[in-house]
Amino acid sequence: MKILVHDYAGHPFQTSLSRELARRGHDVLHAFFDGDKGPKGVLRLCEGDGENLRFEPLNISQKYDKGSFVRRRFADISYGKNAARLIEHEKPNLVISGNTPTEAQSFIVAACKTNKATFIYWVQDFYSIAVSSILKRKLGLMGAAVGMYYRSLERRQMRSSDGIVTITQAFEDLSIRWGGQKDKVTTIENWGLLDDIVPSKKDNPWSRRHGLVGSFNFLYSGTLGFKHNPMFLVELARRMKGRAKVVVVSGGVAVSVLERCKESDQLENLILLPLAPFEEFTNVLGAADVAVAAIESEAGAFSVPSKVQSYLCAGRPVLLAAPLDNLASMIIKRERAGAVVDQDDLPGFLAAAERMLTDASARAEFGRNGRTYADLTFDIAAVTDRFLDVFSRAHQRRAACY
Repeated sequence: MKILVHDYAGHPFQTSLSRELARRGHDVLHAFFDGDKGPKGVLRLCEGDGENLRFEPLNISQKYDKGSFVRRRFADISYGKNAARLIEHEKPNLVISGNTPTEAQSFIVAACKTNKATFIYWVQDFYSIAVSSILKRKLGLMGAAVGMYYRSLERRQMRSSDGIVTITQAFEDLSIRWGGQKDKVTTIENWGLLDDIVPSKKDNPWSRRHGLVGSFNFLYSGTLGFKHNPMFLVELARRMKGRAKVVVVSGGVAVSVLERCKESDQLENLILLPLAPFEEFTNVLGAADVAVAAIESEAGAFSVPSKVQSYLCAGRPVLLAAPLDNLASMIIKRERAGAVVDQDDLPGFLAAAERMLTDASARAEFGRNGRTYADLTFDIAAVTDRFLDVFSRAHQRRAACY
């Protein structure tokens, strides 16, 4: 089967699905937006990859600007057209697409319909709900109206899909309502890369290069948007001044907030570093005594911080501020892999950080528990089996329409 795996963001774990599908004999093209500056996986052929695996970076002519809604919208439309042209040229049997802005996804759905390709909607988050929330806050009634347009688009895309994969059961009810059929919705939780992200010594080349070997480090790694509560990191640095470093390895629109606070508050212990290549990711996480993640209330309803899976693979204790019913929160609490506080509980977040700073035995236990959970859950062969079952059922559903 010729499969196009489209992961707009180019995140690391999706590449493992493409590689495993190719190892099983499928002809796989993995496409992604090269202009998105978030964390990327190994998006090129490596030793052991076969000729039936290809990677396709997609670009647009204009600069991609997440800070401007209007410019971003036109960029998304341009990107969607390029992705549609790729589908028309390659003519895959099946397309699975996730992490994709709503208007760009519309062109992908239309191209699949034109070329009679089975389409799987991979719900990493509800982009339209995120846009609606942001625009309503900024523009009031006008923003709410624009948000309704995006919700309508996403509903139509789900209704037109042959299968829907959600990353958490919390997304199922809405996906069923929008998709129109319960039996075409399947939950497959995101996973981490067990072989590529392993528990690493703190004293490693990356941590030595950045002077992080001899300090206690609270480390945040990954995209930092406003939905990730950047002020929690600022407050953590203020509380830990003189005792620990808060290391932020990131790109994203909210990094500028940290830069301003670092300068205005003279937070020498707030260390801001650019995203590292994926080949260094194990050592980046190895520098952490505690790995930190945060997501605000509104975002917690439509998003799961996937960086937590990488933290678990690295065997690092997790300090998470998120809605308590968010999937990441439930995993950390259930597996005793760290500390979880409500996304609005800054005093609780700082108190948990204090406890983790002083309790080495708890940190060690949390880290072991996290890696144990990852070993039991993130097996890519088992994950791929589930995706292939979704693909088979979606193909049958598509065939029944003709």
